[in-house]
Amino acid sequence: MERRLAAILVADMVGYSRMMNADEASTLSALRACRNEVFEPRVAEQGGRVVKLTGDGLLAEFPSAVEAVRCGAGLQLALREREIEGVPVHFRIGINLGDIVIEDGDIYGDGVNIAARLEELADPGGICVSATVVDHVQGKVDHTFEYVGERQVKNLPTPLQVYRVLLDALSENTMKRIFEASIGLDFSLPKDPSIAVLPFTVMGSDPEQEFFADGVAEDIITALSKIDRLMVVARNSSFTYKGRAVDVKDVSREQGVRYVLEGSVRMAAGRVRLTAQLIDATTGLHLWAERYDRDLDDIFAVQDEITREIVIALDVQMREGEQHRVWSKGTQNLEAWECVRRATDAVIGGDEKTRPMAFELI
Repeated sequence: MERRLAAILVADMVGYSRMMNADEASTLSALRACRNEVFEPRVAEQGGRVVKLTGDGLLAEFPSAVEAVRCGAGLQLALREREIEGVPVHFRIGINLGDIVIEDGDIYGDGVNIAARLEELADPGGICVSATVVDHVQGKVDHTFEYVGERQVKNLPTPLQVYRVLLDALSENTMKRIFEASIGLDFSLPKDPSIAVLPFTVMGSDPEQEFFADGVAEDIITALSKIDRLMVVARNSSFTYKGRAVDVKDVSREQGVRYVLEGSVRMAAGRVRLTAQLIDATTGLHLWAERYDRDLDDIFAVQDEITREIVIALDVQMREGEQHRVWSKGTQNLEAWECVRRATDAVIGGDEKTRPMAFELI
């Protein structure tokens, strides 16, 4: 097992799930072109290597933090040129300098993990770097840095000191306007209801609260994904907003969803208080909100109960069906409730062959 110090660059495509849902072939073609024509040549030019492709992004390493920052800035400016030419593809980039472990050509360790967390904190078309990177490259690159602040991220015991790279040829506000304009011109929501479940905000420093909050959000995503004709943003995409103050309208544009669920968790004296709000992210208007106060005798039972109630309430709000309001009070079994809902949908929208089977289910 080999160890060494290296500069790590992580890049990830913005809105990949939404774009794949709208036009899979064009999205894959654009991603492939970016990799072949922009990323791989520029990484090589700066003395780095592409370690691996990660679905809608990539991981690269450099012997120098200076070369990594130069590469990241060059990538974003090159992608801007492609945007002007009519290819609306945007990436977030995170860069860190740290110790890595090399095994079978792949790299691991905190150095890589921190770069990945920095990428999640970056704006579309932007770059976030660690304080270590700034210390090593200050005055050696043609770009300045803006201190974003401390950010507590998952699986790291201490907060990250985060900096944003200010690209001289392109201000952050300009990048944001370009990004919003590019998706605003052709932006259209899916025909079916669509939702992003954001990580719940933890009102405290107890790690158990974060465990509970993340579990509730993940369970809600899983439960919602079982509902027919409802598009749910994947957990990996939703959790990129963790620890960040976000505008739900930005979430709508980036993920291609109409609805956003957000909330908070607070624990004290053996009890938990969870609040949840359903928002029409295209307008910013609150459609529904609820507060849940429960004893923590069985944390998993409480988690399941709250998840079930929120899922039923969300389905009611998004479908606006009065019958669903009645049914939500008729059972505490989510699977039974889902079977009835599926059967009724088949009765309403099915043909002569499917209706008898649907009546049997009801």
